Amino acid sequence: MTDNQSAAASELPELSTKYDAWYKAVAGVFARVQKKDVADVPLDVWKKLVRTTYDGIDINPLYTRQDELQEAAEPGVFPFVRGAQVSDPSRIGWGVTETFGSVPGVSPTEVNKQLLHALANGTTNIVIDLTQGLSAADLPAVLQDVYLDLAPIRLKAGAKVADAAQQIFSLVDAAGVAEGSVLELGACPLTAGFDETDTVSLDEAVELAVACSKRPGKVRAIVVDGVSLSNQGATDAQEVGFSLAAGVEYLRALTEAGLSAAEALEQITFRFAATDDQFAQIAKFRAARELWARVASVVGAPEAGSAPQHAVTAPLMFSQRDPWVNMLRSTVAAFAAGVGGATDVEVLPFDWAVKGGLEGTSRNFAHRIARNTNLLLLEESHLGFVVDPAGGSYFVEALTDELADKAWEVFTGVEANEGFITNTASGAVAEALDASFERLRADVAHRRKQITGINEFPNLGEKPLDASRRVEPKGVRRWAVDFAEMRNRSDAFFEANGQRPQVGLIPLGPLSKHNVRTGFSTNLLASGGIEALNPGQVVPGTEEFAAAARAADIAVICGTDPEYAESGVEAVKALREAGVSTVLLAGAPASFEGAEVAPDGYLNMKIDAAATLSELLDKLGA
Repeated sequence: MTDNQSAAASELPELSTKYDAWYKAVAGVFARVQKKDVADVPLDVWKKLVRTTYDGIDINPLYTRQDELQEAAEPGVFPFVRGAQVSDPSRIGWGVTETFGSVPGVSPTEVNKQLLHALANGTTNIVIDLTQGLSAADLPAVLQDVYLDLAPIRLKAGAKVADAAQQIFSLVDAAGVAEGSVLELGACPLTAGFDETDTVSLDEAVELAVACSKRPGKVRAIVVDGVSLSNQGATDAQEVGFSLAAGVEYLRALTEAGLSAAEALEQITFRFAATDDQFAQIAKFRAARELWARVASVVGAPEAGSAPQHAVTAPLMFSQRDPWVNMLRSTVAAFAAGVGGATDVEVLPFDWAVKGGLEGTSRNFAHRIARNTNLLLLEESHLGFVVDPAGGSYFVEALTDELADKAWEVFTGVEANEGFITNTASGAVAEALDASFERLRADVAHRRKQITGINEFPNLGEKPLDASRRVEPKGVRRWAVDFAEMRNRSDAFFEANGQRPQVGLIPLGPLSKHNVRTGFSTNLLASGGIEALNPGQVVPGTEEFAAAARAADIAVICGTDPEYAESGVEAVKALREAGVSTVLLAGAPASFEGAEVAPDGYLNMKIDAAATLSELLDKLGA
């Protein structure tokens, strides 16, 4: 037993007493909310607060020393859970990464200006995109005046990676800085097919890796791109587990080509997506390092098991509508990746999901905000001065451990079925990703997973998105895609009619009573691009009620359940007599149980909001 475990064991009686007090306190809260006597609320009611992740991990509401695990090795020491290394004092924290050349039609000279400006203002790591118009021959112009031994450079060259490699090797050799260079070629043949990323074949990638292993400096040819898996809906455990399986396939191919295990490990890096699920992402990066170190140990080279981890704010979480909220999501994601120990973090521009960027917003502004998100965390919040700041947290340590177990199950399942290549060819990986995405899509559709600005608190008053920009990013199944499609329909309707599709609200009772459900209905309808017309309190049989009924072809009755019992039936009858084609009610079907007439449908927290709103748009002609 370790000293920590001995200390925890000695405190167990005291902890037990404190837990009992906490159980009673939680029961007291539930009793007040449910308006019950506390004696009628079981002490294990706290279990209702347990949340289960998409990987089947139960997240408890409270973690204490009772949950303490054996202390992990220090940062920079196998198995690298707490970090691949302790940062050099001259380079605090993680790298600040930015991609250049991703906008079609921009000249190499202009890209160079952007790059030098970024380096002078905080960017430390460079990604050169050669898939949007730039060629390998443009690299000398793009990298003009860049100190190639100070800025780590990664290529996104697609099928042109061999030509790009030769060009950049020539540049560092000519500058005499090959020994100090940090270069990554970015070949990703095993993961590229999932999100339609352009790349080279596995044989070509292996050939490049063998050549890179003979060069001076730190040169890696292959990236295991977990972002491609994340883009298709991979859970955290799947992203890590499938990435691990792909990494092992690369190891096999590289060692078969003649590299030693250590040399093969030195040719592989990982790239992971960071979402706004803060603690899960911290745990994901820690678990991924631990598992890759385990693989390195098995192949006999544990000292080479600390592959770089590149993080990017997850493309699938970005919204096209109200894209400013993406700044908040990206800040949490960058924080989580950095605290989790990522080698570097790339924050995508807040309007990344909008083709060509948000109209009226300069590219310089969008990139500056992205860059400064990293810099604020590093230089003003001083996160870069702390190594593994989440280390020792009972919750984070437990979550890291459980997520590692789940990811290992994914990995061993792939290995038991003849490896990543076989599973990819058979469609097993794609099927698993499809199932995961469908679970997530259903949660977004039912608004169990809330996305600010999309299915919660949408801004229907924002300027409609231009038709040329209503394009889904290639290869990414975004969380907001169902609601984005409805907002596209609403924007098209607005362009044709000068107004949004409209639904009339029928508030019953005074404001203090109907306000909760009118607010709920307005928010819900707006998430589908539908404007709610609220006339204020109306009473069946009055002219105000008749005017409200005439205002829209679809009406939503809003009030309290007692108000429904008193005047709900009369309201439904009056609306139908007024010619309203569809009568809905904000509330549950139980409120009209046994009534002589009933609404055509109900709006509440349990419905499939995406399906319901899409049907309403159909009826409204949008």
